[in-house]
Amino acid sequence: MDLNELRGIQTLLVMAAFFGIIWWAYSAHRKKANDEAAHLPFDDDEVDKRTLEQEKTEKKQ
Repeated sequence: MDLNELRGIQTLLVMAAFFGIIWWAYSAHRKKANDEAAHLPFDDDEVDKRTLEQEKTEKKQ
């Protein structure tokens, strides 16, 4: 077994890992978690309040 065969095997292993991660990320049982993560920026109702408070403290300094 020479170096090129080892490189080929390594390439196949990395490709298999890549496609495994893609399959896991887009599988049906991850849909709910992905949807929740996608809506996190919109779920925070107190963003405006914190932004106003931060602006007030910055103006005081």
